[in-house]
Amino acid sequence: MSEPLAERMRPRTLDEYVGQQHLVGAGGVLRKMIDAGRISSFILWGPPGVGKTTLAQIIANKLQTPFYTLSAVTSGVKDVREVIEKAKGNRFFNSASPILFIDEIHRFSKSQQDSLLGAVERGIVTLIGATTENPSFEVIRPLLSRCQLYVLKSLEKEDLLRLVNRAISTDVELKKKHIELKESGALLRYSGGDARKLLNILDLVVEAAGDDVVITDELVESRLQTNPLAYDKDGEMHYDIISAFIKSIRGSDPDAALYWLARMIAGGEDPQFIARRLVISAAEDVGLANPNALLLANAAFDAVMKIGWPEGRIPLAEATVYLATSPKSNSAYLGVDAALAKVRETGNLSVPLPLRNAPTKLMAELGYHDGYKYPHDYPGHFTAQQYLPDELKDARFWFGQHSAAEEKLNKQMKDCWGDRFKE
Repeated sequence: MSEPLAERMRPRTLDEYVGQQHLVGAGGVLRKMIDAGRISSFILWGPPGVGKTTLAQIIANKLQTPFYTLSAVTSGVKDVREVIEKAKGNRFFNSASPILFIDEIHRFSKSQQDSLLGAVERGIVTLIGATTENPSFEVIRPLLSRCQLYVLKSLEKEDLLRLVNRAISTDVELKKKHIELKESGALLRYSGGDARKLLNILDLVVEAAGDDVVITDELVESRLQTNPLAYDKDGEMHYDIISAFIKSIRGSDPDAALYWLARMIAGGEDPQFIARRLVISAAEDVGLANPNALLLANAAFDAVMKIGWPEGRIPLAEATVYLATSPKSNSAYLGVDAALAKVRETGNLSVPLPLRNAPTKLMAELGYHDGYKYPHDYPGHFTAQQYLPDELKDARFWFGQHSAAEEKLNKQMKDCWGDRFKE
């Protein structure tokens, strides 16, 4: 049995590599480092199938340096230390450090990431990490500070078409057939900028046909609809279905939300991904209309982490129905975005003196904290005073909406601030 088409077509040199010209094209930062024969540790952040692993392998081949690879899914601290010991033995005077490539580095625990620090800092290995998640949230700060971060983009239409035509004309298996690419819309749409997904679909379509293949949108769609690979948790349908799921919750349709939840579960979606999106939906779409929604969504997340599959589907379903049937409000979401827009517009405005702490005598003499009124000393635990910078003293960012829960909040604010909270 031959290798999958995506593996057979994996580029071996930068000249064969498709896309990411901002990094590896003429004048690109990675191209310059590779041509100079020295690279520093870096992390590649981008969606699936855009060439992160391939690029790491090409760099190792070009520099002719030992190349070690670990998967964060299957490797532990022990594996990391063993690779570092091997790298020490393969390090020669004045030669480039061995490359340690870690796929899905965002899945490494803190202790696993900590075990890398010393080797990266001393140059025992050059770390290349690959991640589909924002490294700012998933990679520990000491490790992130020792690595450059390069962002890879989804492949453009022209890149994907070049890959398809190259595969049809050069692949050892596809060359045995007569293949005509009559339509490419469905191929490109379902690939979602993912080269691996694109080649897998092409392989699937061609494999089911005879020696004469005319690729049309109808042929691609029919093959995907009857094949379990149609749900690719890293591909376009992954994003379409999670979008339908969230919009069904936002639109207060529990039946549709449960259907799309079931589609994701049956397709092998990561339960953490589903749970994370439920927490976001609880804050963004239900919000202050039912603050308990965020608590329940977060509890569902914890439950899924503790009990796993298949029972994890039950708390996910419970949270899904609860969010879909809850009243909706996006006032907090709109409010923080309005405040962020004002911060970008006005910059770092001064904190009013009464709101500042005065831990030193000098600060007290300069008027820090002077004039601050402690609300608990007043009836109703409130007294009017200015909390915003002078330039924004009359600004409004939060506007309560008309759910039952927020009407109470609106009334509370009107009782406190009067005309400032008039609609």
